[in-house]
Amino acid sequence: MKPPADLPRLAPRARNSQKHDFGRVVVIGGARGMAGAPALAALAALRCGAGLVEVLVPDTVATITAGFDPCLMVRGMPAGADGCFAPASCPSIMERVAGATVVAVGPGLGRGEGIRPLVTRLWADAAVPTVFDADALWALAPAPPATTAGPGPRLLTPHEGEMRRFTGGGPAADRAALEDAAAALAAACDGVVLLKGPDTLVADGADRWHNTTGNPGMATGGSGDVLSGMIAGLACQPCLPPGAVGPRRPTAVEVARMAAWAHGRAGDIAAAAVGEVSVTATDLLAAVPRALAEMTAVHDR
Repeated sequence: MKPPADLPRLAPRARNSQKHDFGRVVVIGGARGMAGAPALAALAALRCGAGLVEVLVPDTVATITAGFDPCLMVRGMPAGADGCFAPASCPSIMERVAGATVVAVGPGLGRGEGIRPLVTRLWADAAVPTVFDADALWALAPAPPATTAGPGPRLLTPHEGEMRRFTGGGPAADRAALEDAAAALAAACDGVVLLKGPDTLVADGADRWHNTTGNPGMATGGSGDVLSGMIAGLACQPCLPPGAVGPRRPTAVEVARMAAWAHGRAGDIAAAAVGEVSVTATDLLAAVPRALAEMTAVHDR
């Protein structure tokens, strides 16, 4: 299956490539009972080509998260009694973020007392592209802080319930109203919003795109964590936009669209293999390589 003609393709890798050419992703998440969420995001980033992936989790769950895969670099940070990052962890986390190419924050993050200050600090100060998902969106709602000069692109990935928090949490709005709200949010924060759901929307405040891959089997725990990691991993990859002279890393809008397509395509591949009812987030991970193969420049030849 071919992606839309206007979607960038992944560029073939040079023969002399090495891991530092493909970025360092830092995933920030995890809490007591949610050690797997940041691991899913981190593994998705690896599957999408990130050269190195570091996972920052509360130290009480670091061993569990590390046990999911030996390819992950897991670093424990001070945890509070609530099982989430302690407020004291923020300086150390920001130190690790300073060396990142892309950051993803939110998978399994929890809602402890240290979470809002941490997420607000990342929003204000992270100088690289940063994906905000799950409980990171809870920490930003009902409205994210204004962007300031200097930070890198912000990508927000709410599902419909999370989007409603940004609208004030009132009566359930229909999909069209939520899409309007997502576009307005993207404009207000000078970022990109990926509103998950059927025909996932990507909006940057000026334009909107709808994704057509995916199926109801993807409505399963961990699917969004995989998407966040895919965005982070793909943001590090050289790509070939239509008409480009040579490869470059994708823009925030481009990577959101690429990840939405590949994530949905992986879901379709997984559903074809195990049936929609039985799809799990690990099935999505297993299908990512095939989806990416369909999104590479060589596949179109």
